[in-house]
Amino acid sequence: MLSILDTGPAPTVPSPFNMAQHVLARSAARWPDKTALQIVTPSRAETWRYDQLLAAVLGCATGLQARGLHPGDRILMRLGSQVEFPILFLGALAAGMVPVATSSQLTTAEITPMAARIAPRLIVASPGVALPQGQSCPVLDDADIRAMEGLPPAPFHMGDPDRPGYIIFTSGTSGTPMAVVHAHRAIIARGMMHGGWEGLTAADRLLHAGAFNWTYTLGTGLMDPWTVGATALIPGAGVPATQLASLLQQYGATIFAAAPGVYRQMLRAALPALPHLRHGLSAGEKLSHEVRAGWTEATGTPLCEALGMSEISTFISESPSLPAPGGATGFAQTGRRIAALGPELAPVPRGTPGQLAIDRRDPGLMLGYLDAPETTAARMTAEWFLTGDSIMIGDQGAVTYLGRDDDQMNAGGYRVSPVEVEAAMARFPGLAEAAVTEVEVKPGVTVIACFYTATTPLDDAALTAHAETHLARYKQPRLFHHLPALPRGANAKLNRRALRALRPE
Repeated sequence: MLSILDTGPAPTVPSPFNMAQHVLARSAARWPDKTALQIVTPSRAETWRYDQLLAAVLGCATGLQARGLHPGDRILMRLGSQVEFPILFLGALAAGMVPVATSSQLTTAEITPMAARIAPRLIVASPGVALPQGQSCPVLDDADIRAMEGLPPAPFHMGDPDRPGYIIFTSGTSGTPMAVVHAHRAIIARGMMHGGWEGLTAADRLLHAGAFNWTYTLGTGLMDPWTVGATALIPGAGVPATQLASLLQQYGATIFAAAPGVYRQMLRAALPALPHLRHGLSAGEKLSHEVRAGWTEATGTPLCEALGMSEISTFISESPSLPAPGGATGFAQTGRRIAALGPELAPVPRGTPGQLAIDRRDPGLMLGYLDAPETTAARMTAEWFLTGDSIMIGDQGAVTYLGRDDDQMNAGGYRVSPVEVEAAMARFPGLAEAAVTEVEVKPGVTVIACFYTATTPLDDAALTAHAETHLARYKQPRLFHHLPALPRGANAKLNRRALRALRPE
């Protein structure tokens, strides 16, 4: 039996279509007075009803149009973790514009080339968030977005579901962040996650541990609950992981979503009784057996893992009704078609490792990398999108994730190119060469380590300060090791796999 899984037809994509309308309009019409969003802290909650949220989004669309923006124009989002982030994101989509979501942790050096690539017509930034250099377009702040929320509603811009909807960035193997263009239809594919991973219904209250401006939060924590009419709960700014369990209890959360590292932090202390909680969701990095078992023992609820990527979001998962067998990641969601391919790009036999490939007709698949047709084409065959992930498909259809085919690292749920980090660290005075990789510091916990050559060992504190200046926090090495030479193969190519063995015990 070959490693190919076809779970049935994908959902039909209507036309004309608008992503923001799909997310909010139906729920707001059916449950206008229902709570759509609560921003929660131990002392208070800011509450948004569905009718209020829809009015704010369409008011934002009106405000953007009044600024002279047109369908197809790109808006660079440099907002912190605040409700204006999803309002701007959906408001731009509602008006047919293309929001470009970026992390507020990015430095000026990082965001400048990214902005040059997308050529935004507008930048919206929170105070204190780094802005790109060399851009002449207008810059608004979060207060300007708040002022738009009360404007009269704009109509939804309806159009081809295959037109560009939004852009996110992912690290490329070359070290240059790639702009991933998604169509409006991408939200239709998320419907396959509602049952295949999230177990999400209109009665749920889903608390996501992430910040508003993380794409994992934006999709799983906000757009998915709003699409089905559920209530989204987001921790207020500054709420630490140690308080999340009490928020789950206080606000009656029925589903909890977080990266494995957050679950790991929460399990360091005793958890309160969580009588409303049905299950947890985990994505962003590999979930360890220890964290899974610890969570289930502490809460009596299952933890459901999902595998995805920026180019298509999550598509392999387990769910409360279909848990993965021991050691496996999950199953292809209903409506997906995937395969494990060998070196000749043909499906390998079941039980044999191969490269994960996704049917090019999947409605969740990106349109491509912005202005990079050759890079896009290199990831495609006539039939498949090639992910670069290594998997194994078992006889019963369970999928086991085996790692990356390339050298990309996973830092707290963010995919990070080592080439990008190495280029930043190489600018440190006195450092000759740098190579970075993930190292395991204890079972299930990995960090980015920088191995370098220099005449003499360099000061760790100075290296850390340099990384903080030039790299977003999630890209910064946490360990530094001086070596007489970097390990290389016979062809003089850097052997990153050998680095881990050179780490001092």
